[in-house]
Amino acid sequence: MEPTCVISKATNLVSVERLGLIGLPNSGKSSLFNALTGGSAVVAQHPFSTTETLTGVAIVPDKRLDALSDMSKSKKTVYAHVEFVDIAGLVAGANAGEGLGNRFLAGIREVDALCMVLRAFADENVQGETDPVEALGILELELVMADLTTCESLVERRRKSARTDKSAASEVEALEKAIAVLTSGTPIYKSDLADDTREILKGSFLLTNKAVLIVVNLGEDQLDESEQICNTIREAAGGSIDVLGVCVQLESEAMALPQDEREELLAGLGLGEGALPRVAQAAYHMLGRRTFFTTGDKESRAWTFRAGAKAPECAGVIHSDLQRGFIRAEVIHWDELLEIGSWTAAKNQGKLGVEGKDYEVKDGDVLEIRFNV
Repeated sequence: MEPTCVISKATNLVSVERLGLIGLPNSGKSSLFNALTGGSAVVAQHPFSTTETLTGVAIVPDKRLDALSDMSKSKKTVYAHVEFVDIAGLVAGANAGEGLGNRFLAGIREVDALCMVLRAFADENVQGETDPVEALGILELELVMADLTTCESLVERRRKSARTDKSAASEVEALEKAIAVLTSGTPIYKSDLADDTREILKGSFLLTNKAVLIVVNLGEDQLDESEQICNTIREAAGGSIDVLGVCVQLESEAMALPQDEREELLAGLGLGEGALPRVAQAAYHMLGRRTFFTTGDKESRAWTFRAGAKAPECAGVIHSDLQRGFIRAEVIHWDELLEIGSWTAAKNQGKLGVEGKDYEVKDGDVLEIRFNV
């Protein structure tokens, strides 16, 4: 047996960030939620089939972990995951309370990042906007107007506080800059506001100050045009936002099949492993999450950590005792370990790095933690 961690049971996992799925009625966001999480959100051909927020967990597929598990002949493979929230649909005027606007906006404030689902397919039996650029414009306008109301309310209170509390001055300045951006109709995430200003604004819980991923819901007859459609949306969204094209109906049908039949269907359509793994992986990385691994004959596991974390913090993801009594970490990158063929061989060849408390763990590292409590 080749143990990779002194304690392998997860008893102190870091908190999981949540990605909110938002879209106009009948955009397909609830179907996407179900496909990603195996959830049971109501899907219907009429608006507002989702009236409450639903939460589910999606597995983040990782071929690196699969390869390590095969190498170690692990009895168990445990993947990372990301939490999705299906939020009630939005209509024009949501910022003023139209439709389920108040519920929609409250749901968005509670998530860490946004996944906008934009419908591109046409179906006369399904109501709703079919122009994804138009849908993006409606979503952005509603979020901008809600943020502008928030900022204008907050800035007056902060100005009064700044008279006696000089530390409030930076927040006033940040809010004034945000108001200027929002008044022009621009979401914060598309603005050129400096990172330190956006950091200060996090305390105001603005809707457009969150990271954004866009999923374009395509018809099966639009798959060949996916890249062209996504490029159009990417340009409309400012050029820096990740845009993925997905035929949600097709992917949902595939997810309902046994593994071998699913792979056969997707391969026959030229879709490889399908788009859902890409959505889960894109969401995971957008939320600032990264992965290190442990691997052995009992278990190979992907552990989630925040980008930039150092070895003791990552040790604490496995168990609090490992962080408290951290001594060192033995480290090798996953691809080098695979090339060598086993942990024991890597150790015998002197290929394991010995790292201390200041080591910044890299995505794809395989770790063994040494500790004493």
